[in-house]
Amino acid sequence: MANILIVYTSIEGQTARIAEHMAQTLRERGDRVETLRAEGSCRDLDLSRFDGVIVGASIHYGHHPAYLRALVRRQRQQLAARQSAFFSVSLSGGGPGARPASAQRYLDKFLRRTGWQPQLTASIGGALQYSKYAPWKKWIMTKIVGFAGGNTDTTRDYEYTDWQAVSNFARAFGERLTARN
Repeated sequence: MANILIVYTSIEGQTARIAEHMAQTLRERGDRVETLRAEGSCRDLDLSRFDGVIVGASIHYGHHPAYLRALVRRQRQQLAARQSAFFSVSLSGGGPGARPASAQRYLDKFLRRTGWQPQLTASIGGALQYSKYAPWKKWIMTKIVGFAGGNTDTTRDYEYTDWQAVSNFARAFGERLTARN
């Protein structure tokens, strides 16, 4: 049984749902899992009691949150000392108009900018949550998504997360931990 921490950022909540789904998948394996939303209180995060750490973040306007980049940079040595993984959530990662190569470039850019080399990574489709957007963001998103050939009906939300792929990623991480110990 491993101690695992899942640290994530979430703006509209989809990345939080994905992190919780991973946590549940790992708990079903018998692992002890904590989830933690990355915020200012994470500045001096101590990872020493965890065997493995998964970090997750969504992409907005082509970037992962700067504060998560800073956190990962500060924690690089602690992350390198244990099994670690990173998942990136974006509209490029799944759904109509998905652009897997773009999603991978975002993920690679984050890792390059942080200097972190996790053992496992994944690009995961997110959600288009028009109901949670301010009017200006809803307008911008219809332009971006429409250009990519995605869903622009703002009267509903769209989920592009492949939950089986999320479960598979979590299980693969757990198996790596089991093999390492």
